[in-house]
Amino acid sequence: MQDQPSSQSKIEKNWDLIIIGSGAGGMSTAVVAAHQGLKVLVLEKAAVIGGTSAWSGGWLWVPGNPLAKAAGIHELEGAPKTYINSVLGYESQDPRIDHFLEKGPEMVEFFQSHTALKFIDGNRVPDFHEVPGALAGGRSVAAAPFDGKQLGAWIHQLRSPLSVLSLQGMGIASGQDLKHFFDATRSLKSAWYVTKRLSQHLWDLIRFRRGMQLVNGNALMAALLKSALDRKVEIQTSALVLALQTENERVTGLKAVIQGQTLSLTARCGVVIAAGGFPHDPQRQRELFPARAGHRHFSAAPKANTGDGLRLAESIGVTIQDSLVQAGAWAPVSVVPSADQSGIHFPHLIERAKPGIIAVTRQGRRFVSEAESYHDFMRALFDVTCEGEEPECWLIADHKAQRRWGLGWAKPFPFPLSPYVRSGYLKSGRTLTELAEQCGIDADTLNHTLKRFNADAEKGIDTEFHRGESPYNRVQGDPDHRPNPSLAPLHQGPFYAVKIQSGSLGTFAGIPTDTHARVLNANGQVTPGLYAVGNDMSSIFNGHYPSGGITLGPAMTFGYIAALHAASQSLS
Repeated sequence: MQDQPSSQSKIEKNWDLIIIGSGAGGMSTAVVAAHQGLKVLVLEKAAVIGGTSAWSGGWLWVPGNPLAKAAGIHELEGAPKTYINSVLGYESQDPRIDHFLEKGPEMVEFFQSHTALKFIDGNRVPDFHEVPGALAGGRSVAAAPFDGKQLGAWIHQLRSPLSVLSLQGMGIASGQDLKHFFDATRSLKSAWYVTKRLSQHLWDLIRFRRGMQLVNGNALMAALLKSALDRKVEIQTSALVLALQTENERVTGLKAVIQGQTLSLTARCGVVIAAGGFPHDPQRQRELFPARAGHRHFSAAPKANTGDGLRLAESIGVTIQDSLVQAGAWAPVSVVPSADQSGIHFPHLIERAKPGIIAVTRQGRRFVSEAESYHDFMRALFDVTCEGEEPECWLIADHKAQRRWGLGWAKPFPFPLSPYVRSGYLKSGRTLTELAEQCGIDADTLNHTLKRFNADAEKGIDTEFHRGESPYNRVQGDPDHRPNPSLAPLHQGPFYAVKIQSGSLGTFAGIPTDTHARVLNANGQVTPGLYAVGNDMSSIFNGHYPSGGITLGPAMTFGYIAALHAASQSLS
């Protein structure tokens, strides 16, 4: 194990496997390859490790996973493929899907049994869509909480939780952890739980300068980092890959700037591209994103993810797959003011489904069940956006709902509202009409919309968009609220609103690969010595979004597959 993060020591030039990127796809590849005995180097462009994965919820969608089976959840044969075909709308011919369904459970078992990464089940987490083959829970797993002290000095190389989604850098996990925080002012048990969590976090900040109670994607990446270090994987941050090197059409290594030196490195078994897609590459977005996604894009992914991996593949003749139904993993995002004026992008993944919150366009109309998945929410917004306009809407809450659930960055009680209002992030009005004026929303239509919505919500129904009827809608709401966990009228002023803009959690379009994650060239032939995983690999679901965790599940599964294949090449 590396006791300290890499310093200005001499970099070895000969490796078995070199991995570009340190998110879940890249690090899982590194762990498995090193477990197989390969000498592995990970190169990370950013100054910290973890990529987008470290900011994620840490969920993986893996049908047939061993945690579900241990709980007695046994699916009908072929049900996961039926569900995928139902979502995709046709009989999928991509052989990578079958390979993912076969190897995914094996991947989970490997990490659970042989590494520092442990999982908790998602047996109550339903699929996004109510279509044939859907399951109301059992296809998801998440990283278990992780004690950051296990990383020693390396903890400071791990990307911290996204500031606007955490409490002074303390992550909050979905499920019971989050519920305790929502209930802290309503339950003595929850208040005591939150007090202990906050006290421990404060003590960690004093002793270690950052939180050590790691959850979500931070726990996932910490456990993968620990597992990589245990297997003597070499990790270099602030490392810029300049070019791939080839010999007789085989990728044999790369050229990179590491510790200020430009080096040529060999990779006997191959190079793995896992650089996180192109969520901050405006040119690629103009080429691949539909016009209705708008001219401005506010991705919640780290800003270092600028499409480097795709450009490296193109430089040796690979054609990026651009025919996907959706090129991006869409998400509603609001822009939080920041000191450097660039803004921090807040992904709205939770509060949209809570009682007392709705979304409307500038015309004052609802356009979707607010409790739908983040991806489907944005697709619906794109559909109602007029040509030439930016896809924007407003998330609105009454006073009771905002104080209970928060609204984006504007946190719930007991946090004061004035800082959010003063910054311009949170709009407020004593009446709906006053709020409409603040936001530029058609006031008459907004009042009419709320009148209809409130009348329905009083009965626990949504006659317009059927919010709260599907298992996913219900689990996203408030389990203690009746009769519909996702619906409550908006009555109590003042009213609040946050502007939602076009954003994403990452990208789907990418590098074409085969079932072993080997990169395919423009003629559909394997490029020897080159693999792609994670968001650099073109989505196996063709740009559809079947469920939460369909990024990390395939990323780690194909990282596992790529590592085993690369290891097999070392023996041939």
